[in-house]
Amino acid sequence: MTAAALDADRLTAAVADTDIPDVVLACSRGGQRMVVTGGTSGRDASARASLRYEIGSVSKTFTGLLLAQLAAEGVLGLADPAVRHLPIGPGSARRDAITLFHLITHTSGLPRLPTDFYRHALPRWFTNPYAGYTTERLLAAFARSRPLSKPGTRWRYSNFGVAVLGHAITGAAHEPFERLVTEQVLAPLGLTETALAPQVDPAVDAVGHGFRSQRRVPLFDPAAFTAAGAVRAAPDDLLTYLEAHLHPESVPALEQALRMVRRPAVRHGFGQRHTHTLTWFAHSYDDGPVLFHSGGTPGQEAFLGFRPATDTAVVALGTRRYRPGKNLQQVAYDLLV
Repeated sequence: MTAAALDADRLTAAVADTDIPDVVLACSRGGQRMVVTGGTSGRDASARASLRYEIGSVSKTFTGLLLAQLAAEGVLGLADPAVRHLPIGPGSARRDAITLFHLITHTSGLPRLPTDFYRHALPRWFTNPYAGYTTERLLAAFARSRPLSKPGTRWRYSNFGVAVLGHAITGAAHEPFERLVTEQVLAPLGLTETALAPQVDPAVDAVGHGFRSQRRVPLFDPAAFTAAGAVRAAPDDLLTYLEAHLHPESVPALEQALRMVRRPAVRHGFGQRHTHTLTWFAHSYDDGPVLFHSGGTPGQEAFLGFRPATDTAVVALGTRRYRPGKNLQQVAYDLLV
């Protein structure tokens, strides 16, 4: 059996083993693409393959690529203190020492979310927890923050940190974040079915469903956390995005930035066994790393990963969060290894 046939069989079996309303598994190997769709919604395959799906925290890889591109252009520096580009005054020594590099690599010492976020989000935790959390509130939370550890000394995943980074990028470039992503990342890559806001059209944007239920949830609103989770994209665009990471030379306008986000930046995990680039988690194998990121919104989940040694990229998208024993993200990761 050929590798392509094996991949097709594995993708088809994985999709058939889910009860997700809409699910897409897509693979690119050596430039050859396979897209398999399924689900319980009754939607036809071509419609599923053309929808734009919420990718949640995978959006951070777009933010990291934008940061790398602006650094390559000299618009900002990775070592810039975040406060240099934000409308806030001086604070604690630790907070003022946080750099753009610390924010994107989750080494800022900031918690996962601001301390006042939970009270705000609790009434809408399973539908749209970020909605209504304003930029002013986010920056106020950062202004009074006291990092849990000295910046650069400990890895701690932080949506808060990447959200702050998005506003710092805006301050440094003097352009709205959405415009920067569109002009600096989406346009050079030719990603025409990728956006940071929905069209509120069920024929365009996939509709999420609740955990272990058929209940539909609203389209995700990241509010002030745009940089940490706003991107929604069609499967073909996401394969194009990953193929550019596999072959940075194919996109001259972004080549330097694409190479930058593949390099190891920090180590973390038990025994410091894992690395994190500016944007991607990385697991080491004998022939090189597997680079990946997963994400979720209240109604959708996503996984993107690529392995340079085998010229392989995998995208997994679903309109319900996984449940025990049906982890779509693990299935997608296994396709890379």
